[in-house]
Amino acid sequence: MNHYYVFNGDADGLCALHQLRLTDPTTASLITGVKRDIKLLDRVEASAGDRVTVLDISLDSNRKGLMRLLEWGVIVEYFDHHHAGEIPHHHNLTPHIDLSADVCTSLLVDHHLKGRFHLWAITAAFGDNLIQKAQQLAASAGLSKTEIEQLAHLGEYLNYNGYGDNLSDLHFHPAALYEEIKPYNNPFNFIAQSAAFAKLAAGFKDDMSRAASLEPLTSDDHGAAYLLPDAPWARRVSGIFANKLANENPGRAHAVITRNQTGNYTVSVRASLANPQGADVLCLQFETGGGRKAAAGINHLPIDSLDYFVTNFKQHFHN
Repeated sequence: MNHYYVFNGDADGLCALHQLRLTDPTTASLITGVKRDIKLLDRVEASAGDRVTVLDISLDSNRKGLMRLLEWGVIVEYFDHHHAGEIPHHHNLTPHIDLSADVCTSLLVDHHLKGRFHLWAITAAFGDNLIQKAQQLAASAGLSKTEIEQLAHLGEYLNYNGYGDNLSDLHFHPAALYEEIKPYNNPFNFIAQSAAFAKLAAGFKDDMSRAASLEPLTSDDHGAAYLLPDAPWARRVSGIFANKLANENPGRAHAVITRNQTGNYTVSVRASLANPQGADVLCLQFETGGGRKAAAGINHLPIDSLDYFVTNFKQHFHN
């Protein structure tokens, strides 16, 4: 019997994987990609009796691949918090799916494991921009202000590494970054001892210094949209920059639009923190859009659809 872990390459996917692998370190195959590479079940070639654990990718986006695996007799356990659509009822499927705005996949895994590696779940919540929830959990765990700040930075850096058009944009392949994290039961030891943490911190600070000089494409009391250039640094910061804008301006929604290597745009959308709803509804109007209520995106927005998107964005969050 083979075991496959299929996980999103961002902080939430990595920390969910790490928690489960700390519990069960037996040999397994890892399947992942950049953050927006979410149709990962299409890559799984498993056989009857094999196990597949899916982490932090939309069931609805992977429905075809999931049904194929289930029909082949593969046993699937599915942890996620993104738009799922109708969840199949199948004897080989165990779903742990919760679309609540203050939930991420690592928190679902944390609940499943009864808090065994709780600090990694808190790290993921910070990385997924669930700041208030993460701070509440950290305070309940008795962490100091300095420790909370450390986990917040770690979550942000892990999430930052997942953004890019392709793997060459990233500082680390997500599977390689997991191998760097793998020896550490405690995230504070990873922060103190890992050269990978230092590399991510330096890259993050350099890229975000470039983003700091950007002016919005459009801005009002309800939302702001930013257009970033076609450059690796811009693709790396697109999601983190959207989170930063959301945290600094909690009363309005934000869109960060980045030129990608296909000649189209990649879009990150954040609903306002004051009302974290509607990002998924907006993005699902577009062919390659998806996500969750508070944070969503569009993988390939045609170049001639920019004005249409910006108009829809402004109307959607104004209403």
